[in-house]
Amino acid sequence: MTLTTTSSPPVSGGGGAWRAVRAELRRRASLKVSLAVVAFFALMTVAAPLISALGGWGPEEFDKAAVDPYLGGLPIGPLGGVSAEHWLGVEPITGRDLFARVVHGAQVSLLIAFAATAIVVAAGVAAGVAAGYFGGRTDTVLSRLMDLTMSFPSLIFMIAMMSVARDVNRTLLMILVIGLFGWPGVARVVRGQTLSLKHREYVDAARVGGSGPWRILARDILPGVAGPVIAYTTLMIPGMIATEAALSYLGVGVRPPTPSWGQMIAEGVAYYDTDPMYFLVPSVCLFLTVLAFTLLGDALRDILDPRGGRS
Repeated sequence: MTLTTTSSPPVSGGGGAWRAVRAELRRRASLKVSLAVVAFFALMTVAAPLISALGGWGPEEFDKAAVDPYLGGLPIGPLGGVSAEHWLGVEPITGRDLFARVVHGAQVSLLIAFAATAIVVAAGVAAGVAAGYFGGRTDTVLSRLMDLTMSFPSLIFMIAMMSVARDVNRTLLMILVIGLFGWPGVARVVRGQTLSLKHREYVDAARVGGSGPWRILARDILPGVAGPVIAYTTLMIPGMIATEAALSYLGVGVRPPTPSWGQMIAEGVAYYDTDPMYFLVPSVCLFLTVLAFTLLGDALRDILDPRGGRS
């Protein structure tokens, strides 16, 4: 009986899949553009203070000379006060620099989205692998916990939790609240993938060879679920960004003067007819980020999890 011929994990988490990703990147122009947009906003998130300093204004600095007090605080000049001093114009009434606000808003919005996604993926992978591999009572308990969490009206619960919280770190609270409701989706995907992998020949070979459960999980199961998880994670980030924006738009997210895209869009609604730039700039940034991550996630899903992408 020869077991060594099938003792390697499937290529979904290996080099073959990543060669396919690189080939697809060379072939699809839309994928290149999406990756460039994602990289641009990721750089903006990491280097927000340095980038905003290029414009010469901080996100909380007032420039009363840039707004007209006799016109209700509307920006002076065309396109919402766009000038050599204020590259994207200024905020009505306060005169705060819109470029600096958008850059720092990207840092807040994307930091919340990335951190919440990391929590969701870590918890979902741990729960899904444990439920799928160990089965029995472990699977029953974790599956019921998934069902219970998914049965909550998550947006209403988020609004309620954010509304009653007062003197807390709003950014940290949003990360935890958003992450609380996202993990069951990842856990279900990982559980199904683990169930299909744990009886493969290479896993049986490792088990017969004396490997313990944790060694099998680390060397054989996790590489096999990596592809679908990466694709699912990339598709999840746009939803996290939109959730943060929605909570901030509703006034229960990040509080002023800390900027976020959702908060800026909510404030810009009142000025969309008199100062459309204040509404359009954060809206376009939010739209481009969500679209880029969605296109990138669709491409990765088609490559790394083709059966899941076509089901």
